[in-house]
Formats: sequence, C-alpha cells, structure tokens
Amino acid sequence: MTISEIFGSEVFNEAVMKERLPKEDYKALKKTIHDGKSLDITIANTVANAMKAWAIEKGATHYTHWFQPMTNITAEKHDSFIVPTDDGNVIMEFSGKELIRGESDASSFPSGGLRDTCEARGYTAWDPTSCAFVKDGTLCIPTAFCSYNGEALDKKTPLLRSMDALNRQAKRILKLFGNDTTKRVITTCGPEQEYFLVDKKYYEERKDLLYCGRTLFGAPAPKGQELEDHYFGALKPRVCAFMKELDEELWKLGVLAKTKHNEAAPAQHELAPIFTTTNIAVDHNQLTMEIMKKVAPHHGLVCLLHEKPFAGVNGSGKHNNWSLCTESGQNLLDPGQTPAENAQFLLFLAAVIKAVDEYQGMMRVSIASAGNDHRLGAAEAPPAIVSIFLGDELQAILESIVNNTEYHDEGTVNMKLGVHTMPAFPKDNTDRNRTSPFAFTGNKFEFRMLGSTASVADPNTVLNTIVAEALCQFADRLENTEDFTTAVHELVKETISKHMRIIFNGNGYSEEWTKEAEERGLLNLTSTVDALPQMIEQKNIDVFVKHRVYNESEIRSRYEILLESYSKAINIEALTAVDMVRKEYIPAVSSYISVLSDNVLAKKQVISSIPCKAETEIIERLSKLLDDMYEISTRLEAADKEALALTGYYQARAFRDNVLPLMNDLRNAVDSAETITADEFWPVSTYGELLFKV
Repeated sequence: MTISEIFGSEVFNEAVMKERLPKEDYKALKKTIHDGKSLDITIANTVANAMKAWAIEKGATHYTHWFQPMTNITAEKHDSFIVPTDDGNVIMEFSGKELIRGESDASSFPSGGLRDTCEARGYTAWDPTSCAFVKDGTLCIPTAFCSYNGEALDKKTPLLRSMDALNRQAKRILKLFGNDTTKRVITTCGPEQEYFLVDKKYYEERKDLLYCGRTLFGAPAPKGQELEDHYFGALKPRVCAFMKELDEELWKLGVLAKTKHNEAAPAQHELAPIFTTTNIAVDHNQLTMEIMKKVAPHHGLVCLLHEKPFAGVNGSGKHNNWSLCTESGQNLLDPGQTPAENAQFLLFLAAVIKAVDEYQGMMRVSIASAGNDHRLGAAEAPPAIVSIFLGDELQAILESIVNNTEYHDEGTVNMKLGVHTMPAFPKDNTDRNRTSPFAFTGNKFEFRMLGSTASVADPNTVLNTIVAEALCQFADRLENTEDFTTAVHELVKETISKHMRIIFNGNGYSEEWTKEAEERGLLNLTSTVDALPQMIEQKNIDVFVKHRVYNESEIRSRYEILLESYSKAINIEALTAVDMVRKEYIPAVSSYISVLSDNVLAKKQVISSIPCKAETEIIERLSKLLDDMYEISTRLEAADKEALALTGYYQARAFRDNVLPLMNDLRNAVDSAETITADEFWPVSTYGELLFKV
C-alpha cells in the first residue's frame, strides 16, 4: 500500500463522514466541528450508527471513550457493541447517547480534592473536533472527562476552553483591523518528541528503569556523546526498522509524522510532526508516545520517554511549536515581507511578549515535573529562566519603535558557499537560538522547556490563556479609540518598552545570563518545588477564572496533584534505590571482595611475602564503599519515611531537600564501586550496554 492509502485509514475522518453520512447530517456535524455548534441527538444517533458500521468493518468489537486524566497518559474503558436478543443471540448496537456521553469510575484518578473517594461518578463527553479512530480492535472516541459536579478532571477540557478564550479575544483584534469575515482563530501546534531506544534484554535487568523510567545508578561508559558523532548520524538497522513501523502505525491513525533522526546522545532519537490544530496535536502526541512504546518490543527494543534516563548525556524534551491561525489559513504570527510595516503582526507579537513576561511563573509551572528538573538548566535544555528570543531583525524593529527611530531593512542576503556548482540561496532573517526557552522561529514560537514524558496540553493551555488576556486588554483599549493607527503604534511601543526585559537573544546557558536575569527581575525557579506556588498566586488564579479556563477549585486541585505527583515520583525512586542497593549492589560487591580476598590468601600461601597491592587496595576501597552504601541507604530510608509523614508543599520540599541529596550520595558510592568491580560480578546492565548495544 502507498502512504496515501495508509494515511488515516484507521480514522473516522471528514472523508469517511462525507461518504457515510446523509448530506444534511454531514453538514450539521461539520458545523459542530468547525463552528462549535451544538449537535442534535437525532444526528448523533446517525453519526453513531455510521461510526459503528465503519469500525466493525475495521475489525472493531468494542468502543471506548478515550480520555486524558491528569496522569500524562490516556485512559480507556472498553465496552463491546453487543446487545442480547430475545432468541439468545446478540446484535451490534451503538447509540448517539453512548457516543455523546459515557460514565467512568473517577475515584481512582487524581482529583486534588475536587471529589471525595466516596464520590466515584465521572463522566466522559465526546469531543467531535478530534476524530474517532480504531486501535487494537476498539473504536476510540476522544472525550473530555469531568466529575459529577462538572469540574474538569482531565487535560483536554481546559485546553478546549483556552482555545475558545483565545479565539474570542483574537477575533476582537481582527475586527479592529477591518476583518469581519474570520469565523474562528485557532492555535496550531507541532510537538517534536525526543526519546531513547535501548535493548529489551538490558532494560529488563534494571529495576530502576522498570519502576522509575530512569537509571538511578550507572557509571559513565568510556565513550559518551563527546565526539558528536550520533547527532543526525546514519540510522542503525534495528532503529531504522522501528522508525519505519512507527511511521506506518502513526500514519494509519492520521498522525502527521514527518521527520525522524538521531539526536545528540547515543541511543537518543527524535520524531517531529507537521503542525495541526492544538487540540488534535495534543491527542496525536499522546498517541505517538503510546505507539512508540508498543512498537519498540517488536524489534527487541524498549522506548524510554523519561526526561533524564541517563546521567552524563543529554536528556529528552519536547519542542512545542505554537502559532495562531485563522480558519482560512492566515498565520497571525507571520511577519510578512515587511514586518516593520505590519501593524497587525506587531500587535499580536506584542501580546505574546506581554503575556510571557507577566505570566512567566505560570509558563514555568506548565512544564514542571520531577523528571524535567534533571535536565532544565543543563547544557542540553533551556535554563529554568523563561525568556524570549526574537532574533536580530525583530529586535531591531522593536528597538526602532521604542526609540522612535527609522528601521532600515537590509533586504534579502544570499548565502554563498564558495563552491561554484552549488546555487546561492536566501539567508534567513535570523539564526536559531537553541538555548532559548521560548524562541521566535519565523512564523511561530518554539517553547523548548517541555519534558519528554509530559502531555503538551498544559503548556498550551497556559499559553493560550495568557495571550488571550493580553489581547483582551489590547481590545478593551483600542475599541474606544478614535485614531486607531496611532493608538496601535503607541500601544505596541508602550508594551515593548515595559516588557523588553523578557527578550534575550544571547547564550541562555551562560552564568552571566543568570546574573543578568536576576538584575532584570526575571524569575529563576530552579525546581518544581520552587515553581508550583506560582500556580496559586492570586493574579494567576484570576486570569484563568476570568477566561473560564479553570475555576478556582480546578486550579487549586491541579496544584495539589502536581505536588503529589512530584513527591510520589521521588518516593518511588528512593524505595527503588534502597531495594537495588540492598538486594543487588551490596551482595555483588561483597561477592567480589570475597573472591579477591581468597586470591590474596591463595597467593600468600605460596609466597608469604607477596604484597598483593592491587587486590588489597581494591578490597579496601570497595569495603569502604560497601559501608557507605549501607549507611547512606539506611539514612535514605529514614528520610523517605520522614517525608511521607508530611503533606502537600512541605512533603514535596522534604523530598527535594532531604531525600534527593541522599539519593545522589548513594549513587556516587554505587557508581564508584562499579568502576572497580569486575564485569562478571556487576548485577545489572551498564551504561555501555544500554547506550551502545542497540
């Protein structure tokens, strides 16, 4: 089959709808999808019947409301289509009521206090803007998930609300520029996904990878990424086969998988999709992570999505490429040929700059997790300080506006490579800055702080909401002005002048930037525990409540969930570390010491004066490290119990301040022992095996 035949073959997309639905019902469903119109139950029944017939032809026997609880993964409860008949047989039925609404037990999902354990009822509601699909013999219907009282218990609902909020405010701005025809402004997203592939055999030897997703111990291999020979290198056969199958499976599900390549660290890779509507992009990224994990074992591999599975080499993130677009395809963040004269573009740009500066704390919160703390600020990811990169041209334009000076366009510059057979090509207006957390890259912003495991719903929800607030303030001011052109110029000038501190085009990895950022008054929230209190600052609560993205209870519940998730992650890691040290590392090192001691005794029996210096020194060093392992693991166990006795923020802070340092001390002892213990005694796979034996 060709790619065009494969693509979307498992999706109940608009082409399938048009073919299988009556003309008027198809039009009504399109209005629901594109214009947000409500869907009549009689039409829902027709859609459900057509969806069921199509899914059964695809081999489906069950359906599920596929939703995204606050766990960063998806959830699904499968119900068969069968309905009993009077003669003891069954028929296959699926109603509009079953399509539109489902019921799930909400008692075992994170709720952050939104509901008591005894209040178990939760509802799933069909999201018609994201197409249903068949996966593993089940019709999957993308849905929202809410409590009995209507509070959002998922990531999709706030995202959809934030998209509506931004749509409302952006259309107000467009109307001021004379655009009365745009029906909807949407946000688009293209989340690049980094990941590691390791051999399944070596993965299964590691309890830390099994339970935590990252290695808690591991001495560096003799070679890491210092030769820079893996990035964009030729794909290994097993990796190539995995990527080929992954592409095909994603294409069947309508996921726009576009680019694949080796990343900087050994065994690290990346997949990048084509942009699509943010809601669909979030769904597709969840599918991408799921399918990656499912396909890898077909090739004897395991896919690792943790932000920092290996110490000493680059961790994995997501690059969230975000932009604004009308339903007709006009990109509102496209500068055009003359950005200095494009007032509409400059106003939208100013809104983004204002939003990111005023709500930088919420931007940091949106990507906060225990796993992501391990990579932010290292020379592999942006720093924890939020800033915006604009590039030389836009920077010069904004400075000319602020300073009331004329901007001189240098025009297009052609790149000449000095080889006469190679054609010249136009040079981009600005370079890329890979150290920037939030970089403008031509007609979009690339939010580069996201962790590889996380859902991209949260940062997009925040970004949509805060930009909606900036646009709302702009519209309130401009709608009452007489001289619109002058008012826009003054507003852009005033906004840029006030928020210039958030713009930084330099090296985000440098120590100088940390000092300069502090002088500018920018936040430097180096850990999740530092960042999360920003979530419940009143101004941050107010902006989400104002735009009906969250109510105050929903915000506070998510604060509690994030604190709890942080503490649980480190607790699991601490327990795993103690378990591995006591059951694997201490016995292994003890065995090696015994063998070395026996060797020394055997040599002494032959020649009593022989010094046995090598064995003796190794025995002494390992004995000391063995004592360290036992002593630190005992202290770690006690610190973990003390942290568990606390609650909320104080518990998370105890895990960060008391448990994590002891885990690092324990790691140092184990890793030191690994470097002087014979391979045949070491109980788990090494970094060399995990990173280089694929």
